[in-house]
Amino acid sequence: MHASRMLDILYQDDWLIAINKPSGLLVHRSMIDRYETRFAVQMLRDQIGQHVFPVHRLDKPTSGVLLFALNSETARKMGELFSAGVVCKEYLAVVRGYTEEQGIIDYPLKEELDKKSDRKARQDKEAQEAVTAYRRLATVELPYAVGRYQTARYSLVHLMPKTGRKHQLRRHLKHVFHPIVGDTTHGDGKQNQFFRDQFNTHRLLLHANRLRFVHPETACAVDIHAPLQGDFADVMSAIGLGDAVSG
Repeated sequence: MHASRMLDILYQDDWLIAINKPSGLLVHRSMIDRYETRFAVQMLRDQIGQHVFPVHRLDKPTSGVLLFALNSETARKMGELFSAGVVCKEYLAVVRGYTEEQGIIDYPLKEELDKKSDRKARQDKEAQEAVTAYRRLATVELPYAVGRYQTARYSLVHLMPKTGRKHQLRRHLKHVFHPIVGDTTHGDGKQNQFFRDQFNTHRLLLHANRLRFVHPETACAVDIHAPLQGDFADVMSAIGLGDAVSG
């Protein structure tokens, strides 16, 4: 976050507001990160001078489109649209290796429970349906030996989750052996270290770049786009993928 601490507002009307959430910012206070003092909810409330209601979530390390309602009734309606799976979410990610040109990852996920905040949750739930469509946008091969090969290969992928499971994209990409660069939980430690050392990249290379839905109050189509922010855009340029996401 920059010193100004102002959030980048992508969309605003009488009922909804969307920001381009920076990587490293929590949506709201959480048991998991008790010592964190900055939250998107509070920062946005202070910035616009009114209460905001989160209607979905982005993981702390993920950047991109984060939508809030400006009243509780719209929040309820918007939450129903997310639950019904009629909100189209699109992401960009840099992953290890060359993926297929396109595909669908259909791999049920068991609920990930956090020791602190999910103590009372059932431990024996069935794995839940989880589906992610993806399309490869570009590839790059770097002249560095990271791991067992003489060169390091990466793909820029466009991800469209059809379900909304916890850490779905990160877990699905790991499942198909193309972990997202910078993922300290489900990723490849050697790749993460290489990006830290070589490109000074200290974040997850996953960005929610687009959110599309029918407005619950006006019935108009809404299409919100979040450009890549400095830290992600910088590493894309450094590895030669800058042109793949410009425009």
